[in-house]
Amino acid sequence: MLDIKWIRNNPEQVKAAAIQKGVDCYVEELLMVDEKKRDYQGQVDLLREDRNRASEQIGSLMMQRKDAEAETLKEQVRSWNQGLVLLEAELNAYDQRFKELMLKIPNLASPDTPIGESDQENVELKVVGDKPNFEFEMRDHLQLGEALNIIDVARGVKIAGSRNYYLKGMGLYLHRAVQQLAVDLLTDRGFTVMDVPLMVREETLLNAAFFPTGKDQTYELPEDNTWLVGTSEGPLVSYFAGEIVDLTEGPIQLAAVSNCFRKEAGSAGRDVRGLYRVHQFAKVEQVILCENNRDEAERMLQAITRNAEDLLACLELPYRVVAVCSGDMGAKNYKQFDIETWMPSRGAYGETHSSSSLLDFQARRSNLRYRDQEGVLRYCYTLNNTAVASPRILIPLLENHQQADGSIYIPPALRPYMRGLEAIRV
Repeated sequence: MLDIKWIRNNPEQVKAAAIQKGVDCYVEELLMVDEKKRDYQGQVDLLREDRNRASEQIGSLMMQRKDAEAETLKEQVRSWNQGLVLLEAELNAYDQRFKELMLKIPNLASPDTPIGESDQENVELKVVGDKPNFEFEMRDHLQLGEALNIIDVARGVKIAGSRNYYLKGMGLYLHRAVQQLAVDLLTDRGFTVMDVPLMVREETLLNAAFFPTGKDQTYELPEDNTWLVGTSEGPLVSYFAGEIVDLTEGPIQLAAVSNCFRKEAGSAGRDVRGLYRVHQFAKVEQVILCENNRDEAERMLQAITRNAEDLLACLELPYRVVAVCSGDMGAKNYKQFDIETWMPSRGAYGETHSSSSLLDFQARRSNLRYRDQEGVLRYCYTLNNTAVASPRILIPLLENHQQADGSIYIPPALRPYMRGLEAIRV
């Protein structure tokens, strides 16, 4: 969330951010509720001070045997207590609404974020690698996977409904290989790799700013009062929630490999075929906690994006990097890059990675702080990136590396995790 003091002084900037991101604007109501809350808080504080002062006087009067004066003051205290009950009820109501509205206020967008309404207005920053030029009839990843007996969507749908699948044999190996390659790459670059909880409390997803707006995309387990994560970003950010972390030796670099679950609400009819948009998948996620410094945050954003690019280089896949426009960027993000990998069957680049800088938006929700060089407590900045997500990454892997005989070329970087296999064949 944003600092309420800053919001009071800059309401027009907050309104502009909401409009740019296409989210509902609650700034006017928030400021009204904030004023009412502070007014009631002032009244409650004054009345408590009067009551406490009178209580002390009552004790003194009783010691002096001035019972009549003490009884009169007791009656006044009883009256104040009744008034406090009413005032505190009003204060609690405004305080609750204030908290609800604060969670709905979006983050600002960076000055260099393109202004736009959809992904069609994202700005291409660079293109890497050559698209394949097939001299044979190209097949899509599902045709390849079925022919090689490594993907079975039909039985996935039979067992679990739409947007489900089975990975078999070397399909499973490939799925796990890209994850382990990412884990090893991040470990070599100083990340602490974790296995994280997949069923988390609502507070965890509020801390990471996935809630309250993202509940329609998230599977709830009401009997356990938990939710299934759509990314390990939530449990990674919340790992240090409520703590004061040590950043004297540089940013904290965390990573996790986890299964993820998303409802894909609102995507009916979109990307139904194959593995592009599914309910269950796996991700290797990067999360950075760094000092409250925008230059440092920008360096970290470039670094985690480069990690994902380096992984794509290992996979020998063509891709491009785009600056995500305001309307396509999440409400919680300050700045975002997407990496899109070439998918021949789509005749287009498809999103496979995303990098985001959030400044202190998540840290304020999570009460995640550090001490600066002067010993002053400050909120951390947080960043995140998808190092790899599978099975979506299998789409470009299978399609770009298909060969005339129907086999799939395996890049050398993956072979140690594929039992030395150089190609997947029938």
